[in-house]
This record gives sequence, structure tokens and C-alpha cells, in this order.
Amino acid sequence: MTATLPRADRLIIENAKIVLSDEVVTGSVTIERGLITAVDASGASGQRIDFGGDYLLPGLVDIHTDHFEKHVYPRAHVRWDYMRAALAHDAQIIGGGVTTVFDSLCVGATTDNPERAQILTPMIDALEKAQAAGMLRAEHLVHLRCEVTDEQTPALTEANIDREIVRVISVMEHLPGIRQSRDLEAYVSRASKSTGESAHIVQEKIRQLVAEKSHIGADVRPLVVALAKSRGLPLLSHDDTDIEHVDLAADEGVAISEFPCTLEAAREARLRGMLTVAGAPNILRGGSQSGNVAVRELLQEDLVDILASDYVPRSLLDAAFMIAADPELSFTLPQAVAMVASKPAQAAGLTDRGTIAIGMRADLLRVGLHDGHPFLKKVWRQGVRVS
Repeated sequence: MTATLPRADRLIIENAKIVLSDEVVTGSVTIERGLITAVDASGASGQRIDFGGDYLLPGLVDIHTDHFEKHVYPRAHVRWDYMRAALAHDAQIIGGGVTTVFDSLCVGATTDNPERAQILTPMIDALEKAQAAGMLRAEHLVHLRCEVTDEQTPALTEANIDREIVRVISVMEHLPGIRQSRDLEAYVSRASKSTGESAHIVQEKIRQLVAEKSHIGADVRPLVVALAKSRGLPLLSHDDTDIEHVDLAADEGVAISEFPCTLEAAREARLRGMLTVAGAPNILRGGSQSGNVAVRELLQEDLVDILASDYVPRSLLDAAFMIAADPELSFTLPQAVAMVASKPAQAAGLTDRGTIAIGMRADLLRVGLHDGHPFLKKVWRQGVRVS
């Protein structure tokens, strides 16, 4: 589904701080036919770029962002053209240094977003068409995040799961008081401010919603899990909050706990041999926007394997440098970069990218650093300058 990119015969990047898998070294990297062919080589001929001491990072890999949907609905009741939304989304993705993105598209409707069942297929169509035409600068793959409280979800999943662009599946359950929105008092307060309804009315609506929807997940979730396993796709469990949530996922064969909401859930995921995905915006904000565990607490116990941008595309780049610079956290820059590059790539089954090494794809970033803020200067994907 990806159009072939034009490639220079040979490109040599020199005088760069190269962020390798285990250290940062000053040297050069040679790129040929879209691949890294040498690290710290200096004798080859070819086009040369002097980095002047800037950082050379692998292109970032974002395993979960729901940002595409925000371009489809730039305002609450304004639906944008899908192709134009995809192009606007891609510009922000590549602008954040993400060269491989898993667009996390909601499968199934929720009470707050009933339109999601209708926009899923057109969004995937737009991504496929734009990518095949060479219109996108990042490589876009699809992460189907399946809402288990909608009875349509298994059919929608089955209708799209065999598309080549679909590579990751997750199961989620968005009901107030369950998983992410465990703090009902805070949820009611936010909802009251948003709708203007009294707390009593909001509480009654929540009661009715949970009574109506909570039983559906028991039937829908196993069907989605079975579909993912039958295709051999990586499977994630979203917003695990209780130990029981993690144990359910582990017993199902789920390998990744995505956005665990509590320290207890993250600890249990580690005990059960699961990887964990945490939100980079949580790091930058200093805590969760919905009252869940602060990712910094998880990092202090080494309970984070992967960072995802979730809703701010460039948060991955900022978070990696912020984590490495924090004297109270024991992460080097290579370790922090691994959370946003090699580890998400490996978790998604992409073994050809995410690190700077001979034979890997030349998805690369030139990054400057000013007053602690990383900023992109250039981006290459498969050896081709795309930004």
C-alpha cells in the first residue's frame, strides 16, 4: 500500500551525535538505497551533510494516536473531507518526528461519539489511497481500537481486519466508573460543567448507561480477541485499572497493557510478563488529565516499555529528552529514545526500523536542542528527505 520513495544513491551524515541503542557517539552514518550501510564510516564518497553536532535519532514510531479523528472533526459538528483530514494529520505526524504511525481508529460507537461507526471505513480508505499515491510523508498503519460496549464492533472489526494497512488491535471499554474514569465524582463534575446538567441528572444517566452497556462487553470482547489472534496481530488491552483487568488480558493471551490507569495494574502487567504502553502527554503535563496514575511514577519503578503520543503527536520527541534529562529518573537518552522508536516497532512486529544500525531502514531525524527543548531540523524516511 506504500508508494515507492525515490532514493539517492548514497548519503553520508557526518559530525552528528548519533543516538545508538546503547550509547551516544559522535560520528557519521552512510545511507544507500534507503538503508543504513555504515555507522561511523568516513571514507566513502557521496553526498555529505554536516550536522554540526546536532543529534541524529531514529525516526519515531507511534503505536497509538487518535489524532486523525481530530482532523475529521475539527469542530464538534463539522466533518472534514477524509483525504484532506489525512493530509493535515500527516503534516503534524511528520512534524513531530514520527516516521511510522499507527493511526488508532475507533471501532464501534460510544455514547459520546456515536458517529465513529460511520467514519471508520472512510478514514481507512483515505489513508490507503493517499499512501498508495505517495501523498503521505510518514508511513501510516492502522491500530483498530475496538470498543467492546458496542454490539456492532465484532462485525466492523471483521470487515476491516484483513486490510493490509491494519497491523494492531486493542480492546477498550469506555464506561464511567470502569477503567479510565474510575473517579466518578471527578467525572460527574466534568460532565456537569460541559453539559450544564445537574450532578444528579449526570449520575442518573451514568447509572442507566452502565446498566445498559456493561453486559455487552462480556460477549463482544472474546470475539474481538479471537479475531486478532486468528490473524496473528499484536493485541493490546486498553486502560487496565484493576489487577483483575490485567489478569483477564493475560489469560486471553494479550501481550501489551496499554495506558494502565493505576500503579497496581502496571505492576501486575510486569508480573504477568506483559509490555506496558504509557502516554507521553502525561509526562509533559506532570500527570494524567483524567486523574489516573502519573507516568513518572511508573518510570520510577521501571514499569514503562513504550510511550505513545495519544493526542499530541510531537509529545514523543519532547518526552524522550525530558526523561533523559531528569536527574531523578535513571534513563539515558538511548534508553528514552528506545521507548519511542525501537520498542514500539518491535512490539508491532516491525523489525526493520526504530534503531540506527547497519541494515536498518534509514528513517532518521536531525534534532537540535535549545534550552532543553528538542526541535526538528530534517526528517528522512527510507533515506529520502520528507521534511
